Amino acid sequence: MKFLIAGLGNIGYEYDATRHNIGFDIADAFVIKHGGHFSVDRYASVAEIRWKGKVFVVIKPSTYMNLSGKAVRYWLEKEKIPQEHLLVMMDELALPLGTLRVRGSGSAGGHNGLKNIELMLQSAQYSRLRFGIGNNFPKGRQVEYVLGRWSEEELPLVKQTILKSVEIIESFATQGLERTMNNYNK
Repeated sequence: MKFLIAGLGNIGYEYDATRHNIGFDIADAFVIKHGGHFSVDRYASVAEIRWKGKVFVVIKPSTYMNLSGKAVRYWLEKEKIPQEHLLVMMDELALPLGTLRVRGSGSAGGHNGLKNIELMLQSAQYSRLRFGIGNNFPKGRQVEYVLGRWSEEELPLVKQTILKSVEIIESFATQGLERTMNNYNK
């Protein structure tokens, strides 16, 4: 059984450890936990993890956030992974820091990465893990906030929430979407 795990973010040093790149950070944590490593491939950095009889193709698109759908579609098709085995991970302004939400479908909610995935897949029927980054920024400063780095005070909670996100990936593959939502959407 194969799964595509897509962490959204932007490539380049200037985006490392920013709120908008939390999808990359979760993908990194999952791959490191399971002893894998990424290599550069078409449209993404890719790692393949085998765990509990499952195969995880983990991608960090190199297409930049707004064109994430190109990488997601390519890897779904290349690996012949059904869309119900896709989990996309990204930042979410509408959720407080430390909050995680798993859904099997839904709107893009203004997230350009999700908009592009929906355009490329011609569907909003795929699972997503939203990682709350909060919205603690002055009016008109959303871009700076999203592309900003975590504060020292936020980092312990961010690290703890990344670990919980790795558990969610494992649960999604072994327990299924419904049970994962019941266990983690609190």
